[in-house]
Amino acid sequence: MTIGIAVFWLMAAAVAAPLLAKIPIGLRLPVVVLEILLGVLIGPHALDLVGFEGFIESMFSLAMAATLFMAGMELDFEQIRGRPLTLALGGWGVSLLLGLAAVALLHAVPYVHTPMMVTLALATTGLGVLIPVFRDSGQLQTPFGRMVVAAGVLGEVGPIVAMSLLLSQRFSTWQEIGYLAVFLAIVGGAVAMGMGARPPKLLAFVAREMHASAQLPVRLALLVLAGLFVLAEELGFESIFGAFAAGMIIGQVTRGEEGRPLRAKLEAVTFGWFYPFFFVGTGIHFDIAALGADLRTLLLLPTFVLLFLLVRGAPVFLLYGNVVAPAHRLPFALSSAVPSLSIIVVITGIGLKSGAMDTDVATAMVGAGLVSALLFPTIAGALLSRRGRDAAGAVP
Repeated sequence: MTIGIAVFWLMAAAVAAPLLAKIPIGLRLPVVVLEILLGVLIGPHALDLVGFEGFIESMFSLAMAATLFMAGMELDFEQIRGRPLTLALGGWGVSLLLGLAAVALLHAVPYVHTPMMVTLALATTGLGVLIPVFRDSGQLQTPFGRMVVAAGVLGEVGPIVAMSLLLSQRFSTWQEIGYLAVFLAIVGGAVAMGMGARPPKLLAFVAREMHASAQLPVRLALLVLAGLFVLAEELGFESIFGAFAAGMIIGQVTRGEEGRPLRAKLEAVTFGWFYPFFFVGTGIHFDIAALGADLRTLLLLPTFVLLFLLVRGAPVFLLYGNVVAPAHRLPFALSSAVPSLSIIVVITGIGLKSGAMDTDVATAMVGAGLVSALLFPTIAGALLSRRGRDAAGAVP
């Protein structure tokens, strides 16, 4: 299959998804959910119009980084610092404890190995999935949206850092801690410089070059993404950690009216080109037939779906009682429980490559992550829509 044909069918699915989302059927499916479903449909395990190989596979890896880059760009520390971030940190700690307890039970029946890998996968939140869903619904800047984003940040960054420290086989744990300190110092310094270095001449230069054919500000932003992508890999971390950090830097630099044109162009590139390769590509890559090939896999899939909801959703009811209105707690729990597909793909890939994770467990976990990413935001969106989108969701 030629690259052109593969890209044509993938982009056809990407165009069809937002059009289908506008059909009034009583239940509006998020665009990313439809992209994944259409990816399954055109993939090698259904209509076989596109294979997960060559250019599509390479672009999938880059698009995975782009989703984390945009998630980092949307992160505004001014909005989530304080109580939202403190509660999110406590919630992720509770999720780790619940995950460890769940894996301890699964280790006996039906004998699941790799407790740390499974625990970290269960404790994720797919911020890259939630951001476009909340943007489209207009709730990203509400108090409720900020609470969800704060929980998503911990559910995205926490597993990446823990995975790099605990699962990396390249360096020792103490070396990784040292490299993590170096990496965070570089990112922190870059954020501080970017927020403070806004002289009139620099702003005038950016404004002047924004509409030139070279699109230099866009290229500089993508260079930061590529640089931290490579730096994270060289220091023994997952490259998606670098992509998220790059998004944080560019996001802080482009706050305010002066940075809006650059943000708009980066969003156009990412949402228009990279996102389809990740979300449609996720569906293409998913082997739906493998779920029914083994009874153990078939039983583990709904088990993992329930565990995603329990591990990440339970802290909402335990910690947010005085912060989130009762009518919004279940949508909050469902949103927090949307797993990070990118991290699950990375964790299961490490487990399979090292021989520490069985194929059926990896297949069931990816399948459960996909099912959860399809169901949870759809149900949460329906509940929020029914209870009124004007409600902020946070208790004064």
